[in-house]
Amino acid sequence: MFVFSFLAFTFYTPNYNKFGKPITISVEKGSTLNGVVNKLYDKTVIPSKTNMKITSFFLGADKNIKAGSYKIPDGISYVSLVSLLLKGEPRKQILVTIQEGIWQNDLAKLLKEELNIDEKEFSRLCKDKKFINSLGLDVASLEGYLLPETNYFYKGSSAKEVIQKLSIDMQKIFSDSQVKKVMERRKLNQHQILTMASIIDGESNMVSEFKRISGVYYNRINNGWKLQADPTVQYVARKKRKKVNKIYYKDLEIDSKYNTYKYYGLPPAPINHPGKEAIMASLYPEEHDYFYFVADGNGGHNFSKSGKEHQQQVNRYRNWRRNR
Repeated sequence: MFVFSFLAFTFYTPNYNKFGKPITISVEKGSTLNGVVNKLYDKTVIPSKTNMKITSFFLGADKNIKAGSYKIPDGISYVSLVSLLLKGEPRKQILVTIQEGIWQNDLAKLLKEELNIDEKEFSRLCKDKKFINSLGLDVASLEGYLLPETNYFYKGSSAKEVIQKLSIDMQKIFSDSQVKKVMERRKLNQHQILTMASIIDGESNMVSEFKRISGVYYNRINNGWKLQADPTVQYVARKKRKKVNKIYYKDLEIDSKYNTYKYYGLPPAPINHPGKEAIMASLYPEEHDYFYFVADGNGGHNFSKSGKEHQQQVNRYRNWRRNR
């Protein structure tokens, strides 16, 4: 009788976490029981790993825990917790498409619309030095460091959880051994690659052009020319006015390190969140002799090797616009 009472007390008694509120944990597909137990213990959901393992063994959960995201109430017993993990009650997932080359403010608005993420909290975290360091990064802002893709996010995700996911997705690209070799060979770091990629993504919506555009900018840098990239001027101008549908000659005179019409080299940091295609183009630029390009009126660009040829292309584009 005593033994039964002891077991009932141990495995059915509520376990209270240190936060006094529900705790969300994610169980990835293929997770081991030990991994899940360690995560529960670290999050203070359970006070004993041993008791959790014993309960899991007796309830047959050692190999049957379902993957998903779980919101675990405070005061849950070992038995109820194992039953929850066996039954599988993952939160609803929402499919969100984040456009490549999206501006930071627009990303905050999108996440507000799709996931009800607090815009101000998202923006604050993207500049929070301590939080940024926790992601393994040493930068002033996360602009450019969150990978835009189409992803599933759990309903009710916090700004921190979304940022962590997008940051991890981005770091997977740069953890690739081949990517590391390319950066080492070209003597470029992740920050420079992302900055260049953000300009490429800002220049065109045609992925087929990315590597050629990349080649133009590297040609200009290697020859000591200014980039003269319009997206960098738009980046500066949008901080001065709400809408930037086009840039004016006066914008080219804005005194900012991001204005590549005034300053040489890359701007100080990425100007948007570049996608994977733009990043690959930044890593693997097309080799050619082009130094200029201008819109062709059909969504793409015409590329030129000389200033004279470029001016002819510019005149053609202006005539096209006037005829329109």
